[in-house]
Amino acid sequence: MATRRTNPRSASRARDTAPAPTSVNERRADAFRLYPTKNDLAESTRREVVELLNARLADCIDLETQAKQAHWNVKGPSFIALHELFDDIHGAVDEYVDLIAERIVQLGGIPEGTVGVVAQRTTLIDYPLALSKGSEHVAALSDALAAFGRAVRMGIDEMTDLKDADSADVLTEISRGVDKWLWFVEAHQQ
Repeated sequence: MATRRTNPRSASRARDTAPAPTSVNERRADAFRLYPTKNDLAESTRREVVELLNARLADCIDLETQAKQAHWNVKGPSFIALHELFDDIHGAVDEYVDLIAERIVQLGGIPEGTVGVVAQRTTLIDYPLALSKGSEHVAALSDALAAFGRAVRMGIDEMTDLKDADSADVLTEISRGVDKWLWFVEAHQQ
C-alpha cells in the first residue's frame, strides 16, 4: 500500500480542517453535491448536466495532455511546424477545459479534474508514448481530436435534450474549435 507524504507546512492547516474523505466513494459523494444557486434550471437537470460535463471535462483534460505529449516528442523534417501546432492545440484545449469547468461551477457543481479522476473517466484511447515521427503524432493526435469532437457533439445533443442551451452553447464553441484543430492536423496527412 502506498503512503502519502505530508508537507510539513500544510500539516498544521490540515489539523484545523475537517478530515478529508478517505474512500473513492466518499470523495465522489462529496464532489457530487450541488452548491446553492439562483440559476433557474431545475436541480435534477443541473445534476445531470454537471455529471455529463464532468465526463467531457475528463476527456478534455486527457486531450490537453495528449497534445502536450505530441509537442514534447515530435521529431523529423516538420519538427518546428508540428511542435508549434501541437503547442497551439494544447493552449486552446486548456481554454476548453476552463470553459467546461466554469460551466460546472455556474450550475453549482464541482469540476472533477484530478489526474486520478481523468484516468478513470476518459473515453479517449491512451496516447502511444513511443512515437517520435511527425506523421505518427499527426495520426495519433488527429484520432484523439476526432474522438473528442464526436463526444462533444453527443454532449450538445444531451444538453439540448435537457433544455440547457447555455451548456449546449459552451460545447458548440468547443466543437467548432476542435474541428478547426483537427483540420490543421489532418492537413499534414494530405
